[in-house]
Amino acid sequence: MGQILLIDDDSNLREVAGFILQSAGHEVDAVSNGAAGLESLGPDTDLVLTDIRMPVMGGMEVLERIMNGPAEIRPPVIVLTAHGTVEQAVAAMKSGAFTYLLKPFARDELLLTVEQALRTRALQRDNDRLRHLLTNRNRDTGFIHGPGAMDDFLEQLKQVAPTDATVLIHGASGTGKELAARACHDLSARWDQPFVAVNCGAIPETLMESELFGHLKGAFTGADRAATGRIRAADGGTLFLDEIAELPASLQPKLLRVLEDRTVDPVGGGPAIPVDFRLVCATNRDLDAEVTAGNFREDLYYRINVLLLHIPELAERRSDIPLLWEHFTRLHGEENLASDPNLLRALESRPWRGNVRELKNLNQRLVLMRKGDSLTISDLDRLAPTSPAVSTGLPKPEETRSDTAAELLLGPLPEAGLSLIELEKEVIRRALDLCGGNRTKTAAYLGIPRHVLIYRLEKYAIG
Repeated sequence: MGQILLIDDDSNLREVAGFILQSAGHEVDAVSNGAAGLESLGPDTDLVLTDIRMPVMGGMEVLERIMNGPAEIRPPVIVLTAHGTVEQAVAAMKSGAFTYLLKPFARDELLLTVEQALRTRALQRDNDRLRHLLTNRNRDTGFIHGPGAMDDFLEQLKQVAPTDATVLIHGASGTGKELAARACHDLSARWDQPFVAVNCGAIPETLMESELFGHLKGAFTGADRAATGRIRAADGGTLFLDEIAELPASLQPKLLRVLEDRTVDPVGGGPAIPVDFRLVCATNRDLDAEVTAGNFREDLYYRINVLLLHIPELAERRSDIPLLWEHFTRLHGEENLASDPNLLRALESRPWRGNVRELKNLNQRLVLMRKGDSLTISDLDRLAPTSPAVSTGLPKPEETRSDTAAELLLGPLPEAGLSLIELEKEVIRRALDLCGGNRTKTAAYLGIPRHVLIYRLEKYAIG
């Protein structure tokens, strides 16, 4: 079935032809002139049927605009013509029209011609996908790297990306898990379909079910309209579930059912809706340990752990730091900005707990706040001095076990005058600062689940 744009100034023909096509299962957008038709034309349009002679803009101009327009919006065109304009119809075919139909045409003639055109459109799209796959077989994945620690990972990534299998990406925060997920999508046959990313740790638990699975109008208080949900939004493409370990336990069985049945049950009931998507998940946690601890369903774990990719941390690929630094310097708008070799050596020696994301943020800070015409080690010392909070990440648990989090962050507790709520706010603020704003690290440091921290941040309006 196809999306058909019907352009004709004859209202009777639009009504009759539209009814025939809709009865055959097609979706029809019928307009009265070429100008309106071009406004309705989009990448989802599979076929255009247009009359030749119309007011405002005729069919020949419509055809010319389509043939000279973007390749991704170039559906086949069938021209509709009367006996007196057959020569124009032939000229239209020489200009790129698929074929023409003489008015009045029979129902079966219309449906057969439309079916042939749609089959041609499907073949064109299949050829485009195949051409994309062949062209991009050796395409760069987007990772900046040299020979070394990334070789095995990238070889595996290029091997699994063209498949339709579920991929689980494991790596520390800031290593580029979403970049890897995007490469899995871009190098697959689904490259021209949606890529929908969901951070399972960033959406409150009370909203997660509706966000993922969608809901019907009136399903709950405030649901004044139906919502498709992220899973259905990824239909035909790739669904990327980042921080999958943060998915609430109550929703894990429902996700498992979607993966097994390939149908979605929106919140509020209704029939199950078929979906077709490729799943890519990512986590910085040890899911084996999460399963053992009872925090993650074992059957869901085995369902998503089909192809496992592990991204090395930046500390494991220090030889890539100069390449990444040069790339980020160009990215931040300074094509010819040089970096002192002493600075690059100093960068290679830092621990990089925040991985590539930390390096990127540091580069932007130095580019914006530098003193001279180049980046020097003095800029690094001034803007990112070596300290436990900046260069080594969080204090190790054994280093602070003798203190409570409040004593460590606030110093000695006052005997009176500070409410428990105010104390909690201050602890969260200072822990967030200590962790450089990283919510996952802050939650781990405070010993609470990430979604609990997010709830507290929203409750206390802490940015």
